[in-house]
Amino acid sequence: MRTMMILMWSVCAWPAVVRADDSQYQLGPDSMVKPGVPQGEVTEHVWRSKIFPGTIRRYSVYVPAQYDGSAPAAVMVFQDGHAYVDPQGQFRATTVMDNLIHEGAMPITIGIFIDPGHLSKDLPEKRGWRPTPANRSFEYDTLSDQYARFLLEEILPEVGQQYRLTDDPEMRAICGISSGGICAFTVAWERPDAFRKVLSHVGSFVNIRGGHNYPPMIRKGEKKPLRVFLQDGKNDLDNIHGNWPLANQQMAAALKFKGYDYQFVFGEGGHNGIHGGAILPDSLRWLWRDWQDHQAQ
Repeated sequence: MRTMMILMWSVCAWPAVVRADDSQYQLGPDSMVKPGVPQGEVTEHVWRSKIFPGTIRRYSVYVPAQYDGSAPAAVMVFQDGHAYVDPQGQFRATTVMDNLIHEGAMPITIGIFIDPGHLSKDLPEKRGWRPTPANRSFEYDTLSDQYARFLLEEILPEVGQQYRLTDDPEMRAICGISSGGICAFTVAWERPDAFRKVLSHVGSFVNIRGGHNYPPMIRKGEKKPLRVFLQDGKNDLDNIHGNWPLANQQMAAALKFKGYDYQFVFGEGGHNGIHGGAILPDSLRWLWRDWQDHQAQ
């Protein structure tokens, strides 16, 4: 069991090697701190889950400067939260959110950046990709409602004790990279009454724990009220679980066939957050493009 767990972690964690094909993707001004743009506050927390028994994890909460509690805030959840919340990382999501909220391109949004659970008594010293033993693949790659319940029954109520969070599914988004990307889709697929906006970076829609079944499930199932943004690259992984570029293309084709509101950006990069980070501002603009019209209804 331990050997399998380590294997799952190694194929889904993002590699340290940056391919030459990734060098074309650069962070733009919306990923940088801008003078005059109010900066939100980030706090770090620890959670022991009952839905994933025996696990402990860190998570961060980003609260934009514009939040004053007078109205419920939109919500965006990020899997592998340590990668997205890092102000010097490949995504720099809180800086992007500062800029887009200030611009009006997305609503006042509280971000929740959640790490996978660790099957241990104590947390590793630092957040990161390879601390063990971790519960990452089980939580992220499993096709079930368990992770959605973890969010809806544990994390959102906990954060909601301090901040007013919306319960409008159109104002809730969920994001992740690799196995975190398929996890984001699974949450919305299982609970479209709770989450309807999905952003997946190099998503693991391959046969780790059955993710390759999503394209036929989308084609044959009832259409759900989801908006989905997929990003991948032709130099993504190809291993015993499947071919990531082909899997993401199959996802995009299925979403197109079924008439979903979707966007698929397919580039040259590998299994990392470089391309996804470079286009994160425009990805979020697309995902939230009509939020003001929705709030006016």
